[in-house]
Amino acid sequence: MSNKFNPSMSLAKPDAQDLSLKQKVAVGMGVIGLFILVLALFNLDLPNKATFLTISLSLITIGTIIYANDAYLTKLKGIKNDGVWFKSISSRGTLGWITGLVLTSFYVVLYFYEGLLGAGVDGAENTGLIALFDPLSKLLSGRPASQWFVYGTLYTVAILAFGYKFILKYRHNRYEQIRTISVMFFQLAFAFLIPEFMYVMNSDLPYYDLKNVWPLNYYNFEQYRVDSFINGGTIGMVMLIFGILSIFVITPILTFKYGKRWYCSWVCGCGGLAETAGDSFRQLSDKSQSAWKIERWVIHSVLVFVVLMTTAVIYTYLGYDPNKYWLTRDVFLFSVAGFLTLVFALTMIFKRQELGKDAKYGAIGYFVIIIALIGIHVFSSETKLFLFKAETLRSTYGFLIGAIFSGVIGTGFYPIFGNRVWCRFGCPMAAILGFQQRMFSRFRITTNGGQCISCGNCSTYCEMGIDVRAYAQKGENIVRSSCVGCGICSAVCPRGVLKLENDSMKGRINPTEVLLGNDVDLMDLVNQK
Repeated sequence: MSNKFNPSMSLAKPDAQDLSLKQKVAVGMGVIGLFILVLALFNLDLPNKATFLTISLSLITIGTIIYANDAYLTKLKGIKNDGVWFKSISSRGTLGWITGLVLTSFYVVLYFYEGLLGAGVDGAENTGLIALFDPLSKLLSGRPASQWFVYGTLYTVAILAFGYKFILKYRHNRYEQIRTISVMFFQLAFAFLIPEFMYVMNSDLPYYDLKNVWPLNYYNFEQYRVDSFINGGTIGMVMLIFGILSIFVITPILTFKYGKRWYCSWVCGCGGLAETAGDSFRQLSDKSQSAWKIERWVIHSVLVFVVLMTTAVIYTYLGYDPNKYWLTRDVFLFSVAGFLTLVFALTMIFKRQELGKDAKYGAIGYFVIIIALIGIHVFSSETKLFLFKAETLRSTYGFLIGAIFSGVIGTGFYPIFGNRVWCRFGCPMAAILGFQQRMFSRFRITTNGGQCISCGNCSTYCEMGIDVRAYAQKGENIVRSSCVGCGICSAVCPRGVLKLENDSMKGRINPTEVLLGNDVDLMDLVNQK
């Protein structure tokens, strides 16, 4: 009999399970790997950087694998979210706050104080942590590392290692396994390796993550990048044309067929990190009505900001003389205004029934603001309005959204606000895809209300803050702009109530046909299915 006294009298056993011996060894290996990175950060001159980098990354990866194997392969397949609210790191406890503080500090240094990481200035050699990654960078592209290469490497290692852990945790669900392998592949190949290899092929091309699409890569249409693409020969022109087609052709088609999940849960690196390394924090997302209201206003405000900023950036390197420019400034502005007007008109004419009252008012308000600002400039003799001070807009957006929101808050606050803060409140790409998903996508999550036992697992583990249970209890399809189609709600449902489906547009949004009593002719409804 154990002499250890357990003061808990709860039948539910609220105290979390202690780590096994293997898990303690695995954690120790990971800590040693991180300790080597810390030593490099404090400018300890490691004798063989390639060897120490290999040892560090290997210990972190192998430690994660050993921990995952012991945590999940020793148990039967099935839902494995036991005790998350009783673990300090996953319930906003002391470890959670410490982890959030460390991650936030790292992002602050990464974005604003790269010199502390050892970045070489004016051609000087790298030192510290960045110098430790020089051998790997030179192996892949022949150039010294930068703080972004260090970040990209650690980012990729995190997705691969924790992706393996995620696959074991949800090995009872084939959908989760396939989409996790997908984000691991896209991060390793398209975000990490291919850009490095492309630099070897053509060093004049700007760094380009092939899976990033405007407005997520809001900087893609700056003049220096456009000039680099044009001067980069055939490859550069293909990349530029691909970037434009992705906005207006590729993403709408894929979203129509599969919903925004094709990108947010299968391709995107931000979503990939959130799903893998951030999986332990998904239950921390705010499910309240107030959070939903804030989410809608904030994310669409960011989208309006990036539209104005991009319009201003492109505007600055166009001219007025139609004899010199086939696309003049005025023609460009009229084109932007016309396109936005067309989208707004089509939505209000054909899809207004799919927008709530506040969504309609918001759409009208944002549309009026954008068109008014563009119109003021077109018809004004003064051309120095704040709208077209592109550098001001660009630097403001880059600081507030590109750095503070997506990096410092979006990832650093995983242990505090959940793993999809950026995707839910700030990502303009998610806003555009969410609009397309709500308006004309074939994707929905269907529910079998008769089987729902109201356990609440689906709502608890929805990282996007959707109260899934409220839909399931009514048997109502879930068609939300914010839904990224991760499928976790279905994976943690013990009754098989939820199913991710692509079907016809008819009957996709069904908030009234599933009411109780005599509100609907049940036989007629069954015959229509």
